[in-house]
Amino acid sequence: MSSSHLIDSPFILGMRNLHLNDSLGNRQALNKWIHSRVEEGLHWFDHADIYGESGAMGGNEQQFGDALSLSPELVSKVRIIAKTSIIPALQDPSPFRVKHYNSEPDYLTKSIDNSLQRLGVERLDHLLLHRPDPLLDPEKTARALERAVEVGKVGVIGVSNHLPAQWRRLQAVLDLPLATNQFELSIARSSALFDGRWDACCQDNMQGLAYSPLFGGRLFEGVLVKELLCQLGEEHHLSPGGIALAWLRRIPGSPLPVIGTLRNKRIQALLADSQQAFTLDREAWFALLESARAYRVL
Repeated sequence: MSSSHLIDSPFILGMRNLHLNDSLGNRQALNKWIHSRVEEGLHWFDHADIYGESGAMGGNEQQFGDALSLSPELVSKVRIIAKTSIIPALQDPSPFRVKHYNSEPDYLTKSIDNSLQRLGVERLDHLLLHRPDPLLDPEKTARALERAVEVGKVGVIGVSNHLPAQWRRLQAVLDLPLATNQFELSIARSSALFDGRWDACCQDNMQGLAYSPLFGGRLFEGVLVKELLCQLGEEHHLSPGGIALAWLRRIPGSPLPVIGTLRNKRIQALLADSQQAFTLDREAWFALLESARAYRVL
């Protein structure tokens, strides 16, 4: 993969829970928050058109775009990851009112235009197919994605939550590389490291984006793993969350975390931890894995 396609950041800021954060509920507060992140060197923001109030489309994108519009100079500084292809049940115009996936060219083209308009940007730096569509027509979808890149609406394309056979079926008819693959990965959810998904991602030169790297905060609720994270944090002068992200960085190829917290202090602590010259020992890495699994490594 071209180095220009790589996301160079200690972590990506996930916008899934933006609508749930009351402190960022007005444009001015969110604008200040975005300014702070950019000043810290955190330019990458992960969106999806289904993020927002239940049943609505594009709510969090619109909220982010409204805040961004207060500072036009910010637009050139932020980098956007957008995901599409999921239709919530309440957005299904058919009598069935069923949640489903849509990778049809017309839908993708319209979805890209809608995200650009809501966010107030001229280009989506990365566009990901959010879920694998069993009704995918690879040729038609490939042409639509290529066209979006060709006209400058999208920088690079990728996938989310796909298995190797699913993304390779699409890649086989694409003239452009699938640059990224986003999937759940943390100490508590490590199956991608053992079922071949991560190996296939590396083999295909795709940058892995690990969402829920702290397991939605639930990583610190398990007694064994919490104790070990705190112990290692004290020994190495890092926060428990910093140790959890160091666990990811220890994996060759370094899956890039997509963190969900929007709290200033938490983000700043994780950023400070990521800037330390620290590598988790192999034995500590497996001890954390074992403590989260609650059974011994086979």
